[in-house]
Amino acid sequence: MSDLLLRGARLPGVPELVDLAVQDGRFVEPDGSPAQVLDLAGRLVTPPLVEPHIHLDAVLTVGQPRPNVSGSLFEGIAVWAERVATLSVDDVLARTRQVLRWQLAHGVQHVRTHVDVCDPELRALRALVELREEARGLVDLQIVAFPQQGVLGFAGGEALMRKAVALGADVVGGIPHYELTREDGVASVQFAFALAEEHGLRVDIHCDETDDDHARFVEVMAAETIKRGMSGRVTASHTTAMGSYGAAYAYRLIRNIARAGLHMTVNPLDNAVLQGRFDTGPVRRGLTRVKELQAAGVNVAVGHDSVMDPWYPLGSGDPMQAAFVLAHIGHLSGDEELRRLVSMVTTAPAAALGLADYGIRLGGPADLVVHDATSEAEALRLQPRRFAVLRDGKVVARTEPAQSRVVWHGDEEAVDFRPR
Repeated sequence: MSDLLLRGARLPGVPELVDLAVQDGRFVEPDGSPAQVLDLAGRLVTPPLVEPHIHLDAVLTVGQPRPNVSGSLFEGIAVWAERVATLSVDDVLARTRQVLRWQLAHGVQHVRTHVDVCDPELRALRALVELREEARGLVDLQIVAFPQQGVLGFAGGEALMRKAVALGADVVGGIPHYELTREDGVASVQFAFALAEEHGLRVDIHCDETDDDHARFVEVMAAETIKRGMSGRVTASHTTAMGSYGAAYAYRLIRNIARAGLHMTVNPLDNAVLQGRFDTGPVRRGLTRVKELQAAGVNVAVGHDSVMDPWYPLGSGDPMQAAFVLAHIGHLSGDEELRRLVSMVTTAPAAALGLADYGIRLGGPADLVVHDATSEAEALRLQPRRFAVLRDGKVVARTEPAQSRVVWHGDEEAVDFRPR
């Protein structure tokens, strides 16, 4: 007898409704006598949402110690450097615990968080290492050692990166376009790869997050990946400068990215407001070449990046919101493209994080999200709260669906925002 039967689920790409049975935390063949039945009534069911790029150490610090008046990336970095001076382990834990609960309610069960290690005490890193253990079994955390002020341009940067790895960082990061010179930027990429290779870790670098078309460090990442045989273990995040490259250079670069097997992460919420700040018109959208990368076979994932911090004052930690914005600024509004957007917050980031036991399949872990929508397009359009989130076959988050009513010429009637 199965423990649970999810009746009438709609899976992505499957035209007919299906029943999903769970026993001992795994998907099994449905039988005739489940202990419990949950009728989904045609709601969309996806694997857990995966957050490939967020800065949990900075969440909920907007306006601290001062606002980012210009709204620019570089003022955000300056404001955060001031806030780092007042960090404590308890401060970081209190804020990240809150947002981690928000993410779980949205259906996020896997998170890669970049953590600033330009702090001699590594307070934020220590807090996230503690939280990783606390959240295990609900939300799995990967921690990136991220040198927000640079590796070579920050005093003791290389030693701090090594210390961060020794303390338990899972992934090695970098920010080459923020280093003092082009040569230092290249050296910082090579340092990150060497450190990751030495410890058998993955690499995820903030790369070319600028409007400057001379920032071309992603080509260095592709070359290092090929030379070191690290295909599939490296992610280039942001790469917004790619949107400003000439067509001929971009063509060659994208093919080298595909050859290297790089994963790419785009962050449309932050970059849509941070980039183009020096443009007088037309104002650039702060987006890499998503369609061209995908056409070349490159895995592209969507990240949320920030939640109410010096770079982005909005957000609730919902990857579907980031996918919704990408549909607009990335011109991904075609029928197949809307379905692909949902994969960009599920299966694509799962591949980037190297998740081995992921996806809805017989024998797989009964981890899933029930969206209060009947299709991928409707889930993006309505942005509904998640109806239910299951981990190991158990409900770990749920939402009572809201019901709107209007009074139309004296008659009260329900409104569900769905065409009849």
